[in-house]
Amino acid sequence: MPVDPSTPPRLLVVEDDEQLSVNLVRALGNAGYLCERAASAADARSAPTRPDLVLLDLGLPDADGLDLLRELLERWPGCPVIVLTARAEEMDIVIGLDAGAVDYVPKPFRLAELLARIRAQLRSAERDLDPALDGHLSDGHLTVDLAGHRVWLDGAEIQLRAKEFDLLVTLLRRRGTVVTREELMSEVWDEHWFGSTKTLDVHIAALRRKLGEQAADESRITTLRGVGYRWEADG
Repeated sequence: MPVDPSTPPRLLVVEDDEQLSVNLVRALGNAGYLCERAASAADARSAPTRPDLVLLDLGLPDADGLDLLRELLERWPGCPVIVLTARAEEMDIVIGLDAGAVDYVPKPFRLAELLARIRAQLRSAERDLDPALDGHLSDGHLTVDLAGHRVWLDGAEIQLRAKEFDLLVTLLRRRGTVVTREELMSEVWDEHWFGSTKTLDVHIAALRRKLGEQAADESRITTLRGVGYRWEADG
């Protein structure tokens, strides 16, 4: 998806590795984005303009990257933050996502994959709902307000991250049928997605927890290993 030259998205790259940062900003600029570079947490805090997306390295010299992530989201609510880091263990990914990141890209990364993830997050942030799909989805004790991006379980509102919400809606709309891993990555992340789909499993696990489910075998979301997931219709 090409960048609209009349309204190029503004990206903030928070990275203390000068060579990587300079090369990344140059590549993103060549791809059509307006980029500002921050070499430290202090630089990021002093950024004068709200970006459309932040690329954040967690290994900063003057602050804990997760603390900075929370600060930036408090300053710019709803701004998508993609974490770039050498920490690639599953628990590190979970912690980063729970802190508010929308995606997690381990180093070293391929530029084409990073660009695909940036496009997906910008599209998700800017996407308008199809008026034909406006309204609510419900299934048993669960109600979803599509326009308001809100979810209630047994009358109590639960807080979902953007991708968790999109996953829930995608599965609910096709309840009772299998949605393959490839379909979920295409519909929720990006149609040109390639690379690891581990982030899908992390988001499904988080969604199950927020729905109050303690174990996969008790979940409304059935796992078909190597194939995909199915939302089990109530009753």
